[in-house]
Amino acid sequence: MMKLYKKNELLFAILSIVVYVVVCGTLRNMGDDSPYMAIGLILISIILFLFLKKNDLMDRYGLNHWPDNAKKMLYFIPMWIVSTGNIWDGIHVENKGSGILYSVISFILIGFVEEVLFRGFLFKALLKEGSTARAIIISALTFGMGHIVNILTGHSGIETIVQMLFAVAIGFIYTFVYYKGGSLIPVIISHAMIDVFSVFGCDSPLTDKIYVISSIVIAIGYCYYLSKLKTE
Repeated sequence: MMKLYKKNELLFAILSIVVYVVVCGTLRNMGDDSPYMAIGLILISIILFLFLKKNDLMDRYGLNHWPDNAKKMLYFIPMWIVSTGNIWDGIHVENKGSGILYSVISFILIGFVEEVLFRGFLFKALLKEGSTARAIIISALTFGMGHIVNILTGHSGIETIVQMLFAVAIGFIYTFVYYKGGSLIPVIISHAMIDVFSVFGCDSPLTDKIYVISSIVIAIGYCYYLSKLKTE
């Protein structure tokens, strides 16, 4: 893995994402509350963590410190607001027993894995290739398009498109927060919150639409604000 990483960081990032999307898509076919999905994501997370730790990459991707400029970034309040959207229409527990635990474990780990892959590996590799704006746009759009795998897990085409639009919006927020703050920790927490709250939230089509539209509006405003901050 490290040989490819050193030789071509961008290719390494792309291949890592492709492998993850295929593996995660297969795991999600077993159900989000499946112990096999939880076990699979635990193994993926361990492999990823050991790779980062062994090769002294924790600091490069901001996994060992909190952003020093959190105050200037409004303490990430707009991002936290978006993170709670899945419970705006109330709380409802559909899964029972151990299924809840497996789902929560899986979604927390998805937050870690996807942020390392999309915001860490891919975004950092793109930054080395040239334009910052190009790196931000590609990272956010790729993250959104990556959710097309949901079609393979039983979601409708329209539902998947809505999820992709939301993912693109949140992808821009996460990329800007990471770029301006230099730490993946806040975006990992936010990503995990969104996914975990989806386990406990009610499923209201109207609220879902409001959530997506609000996320896009917040993303535009917050990203514009962050774009004006000087990079630490």
